[in-house]
Amino acid sequence: MARRIGILTGGGDVPGLNSAIKAFVWRMDEAGWEVVGLRRGWAALINIIPHSGADNSKWITPLNRANTRTIDRTGGTILHSSRINPEIVRPGDIPAHLRGAPRVSSGATVDLTDAALRAFEFLKLDALVAIGGDGTLTFAKRLDEEKVPVIAIPKTMDNDVYGTDYCIGFSTAVTRSVRFINDLRTAAGSHERFLIVELFGRYSGETCLLTSYLASTDRALIAEVPYHPDQLLELLTADKRDNPSNYAVVAISEGAYPVGGKPVVSGEPDDYGQRKLGGIGMELEDFLEKESGEKVIYQQLGYLMRSGTPDSLDQLVANNFGNQAANLALSSETGKLVAILGGRYTAVPVSVVGEGIKRVDVDRFYDSKRYRPRIENVTGLPMFLH
Repeated sequence: MARRIGILTGGGDVPGLNSAIKAFVWRMDEAGWEVVGLRRGWAALINIIPHSGADNSKWITPLNRANTRTIDRTGGTILHSSRINPEIVRPGDIPAHLRGAPRVSSGATVDLTDAALRAFEFLKLDALVAIGGDGTLTFAKRLDEEKVPVIAIPKTMDNDVYGTDYCIGFSTAVTRSVRFINDLRTAAGSHERFLIVELFGRYSGETCLLTSYLASTDRALIAEVPYHPDQLLELLTADKRDNPSNYAVVAISEGAYPVGGKPVVSGEPDDYGQRKLGGIGMELEDFLEKESGEKVIYQQLGYLMRSGTPDSLDQLVANNFGNQAANLALSSETGKLVAILGGRYTAVPVSVVGEGIKRVDVDRFYDSKRYRPRIENVTGLPMFLH
């Protein structure tokens, strides 16, 4: 009887997910394993009805060489995604077949881990591969604690999963951000304005830092360091004056905030307990226009950073991470997170996901007084500067 393994993608989509899925499926298919795609992330495990007569086709799909042959040519994920975490489900999101049963409750959420475990058993899976960021992999860690054979692949354009130097999606996000900033220079220069470009980056400013470094922005405001608005205005005014084209560019992480302030959020918390982040660039726009008396161009890149096909680096890493996950599955090495450390592919215990917080090394790579990347002597450092 063929062995059976599941794979899912959770959280925000990034370029490279389909590449990792394809690489993994082809290896496992070649080895004679049956691969089951779980649709919409962890939501599948609480929505699957564990009865032989139930129609679960909305939540599972078979994956093989034939139906994954061309998926790596596009971005996003063919398995779709969600931000559902079975440990912290809001009452309104509890599937109908699970309502009414007594559950462990923590304030406004309910723990449906038991339902996820039953779905895993019902699917007769020998192991499960989860591709995601901190939120998705937190539940992978929980499943590992519950003795479920799980393998994790890190993805996030913020590159902030603890335990790896690199996550799928990071390179493409930086590449696209650099290109858009350079494109926007034409408008800023033509109209002689300040240009604010807001980038994704909830708590980690690494995407903003490297984008600013490569695009040579005048200033960069990262999530880790609160900024002084008056000081920033003074610096940008000088930058604009000294530029022959009379404009200045500042990149800002969506999680950045001024001294004495806090990140700009809106809406209700999602299933990971996080409210929608973004809009700090608009606040900065209002401040600069009011204090300088000049018009400002503000552009929030948002989903443009995570859309489209992966660049060559992300495709390479995604392919290799998919192959690594297959190697681990074939050798029954579960409870692992595939990773890159010190420029080398490796695997670490999935438990490391909850052991720390990955942020920019401000003292080493950022000038907090001038609001600029400070990347000078990289001799002996890993490629991704960790």
